[in-house]
Amino acid sequence: MSGLATTVYGTDSGPSMLAVHGITANGRSWGAVAARLQDRRLIAPDLRGRGRSNRMPAPYGLRTHAADLAALLDADGGGARTVLGHSMGAFVVVMLAALRPDLVARLVLVDGGFPLDLPPGAASIEDVDIAALLGPAAARLEREFADADDYLDFWRQHPAFARDWSPAVEGYARYDFDGTRPSAVAAAMLEDGAELYGPEWYLDALRSLRMPVAVLRAPRGLTDAEPLYAPGALEDFRSLVPHLDVVEVDDVNHYTILFADRGAARIAALALEPL
Repeated sequence: MSGLATTVYGTDSGPSMLAVHGITANGRSWGAVAARLQDRRLIAPDLRGRGRSNRMPAPYGLRTHAADLAALLDADGGGARTVLGHSMGAFVVVMLAALRPDLVARLVLVDGGFPLDLPPGAASIEDVDIAALLGPAAARLEREFADADDYLDFWRQHPAFARDWSPAVEGYARYDFDGTRPSAVAAAMLEDGAELYGPEWYLDALRSLRMPVAVLRAPRGLTDAEPLYAPGALEDFRSLVPHLDVVEVDDVNHYTILFADRGAARIAALALEPL
């Protein structure tokens, strides 16, 4: 009923969770985490403009995605559940929790969900080059690839996966390949990326959260270098979310916190903690 293409992992009889991917990704990015939640049912949609939902029209934006997810969960029977989000997906699930708190029992935010700092030299969001900040993940959207193997070679050379190539990464990348191009729509990336720097309506959404909220931080970033959030930066957001639980994950970057065993295991363990 939401129109979103969706991957469902695990058992139909287990408790249900929702997992939401990052800005140029798709629902198959949750495969490594799902493998550790086998007695749970994990719903992992492709957001509007990505994966098999890439034919869904604009507008995009965090509030549109949250409305799409609310429709998906209502169609799934409603009810509050644990909701996970990675990167931009963490921002989306914060908006879902603010829009429909009846659908969210707990938030698990993976290296995302809190406003990003403007890059040096940028006075406002109008000065930010979203594609440049995302690096290879965004640059690939402008390329055509000969075939799926050519596309896999691109991901193998990505600095984030230099020592962490795995079947989970390969499965995600194969699903992402859409004929000759990646599946994500560049306009969706740009529209969504512009909302990650803390507009007042998003700060209000954070202030409204009353369910348990945990955020996991990666010490390295999108290209295995500078992190998305500097050490200690997430602690400052307790002024907005006083009950925030900040979890440091060792030896991962912005991608391998989700794809590598050492990152996926920490996410799964947190998702399984009793409410």
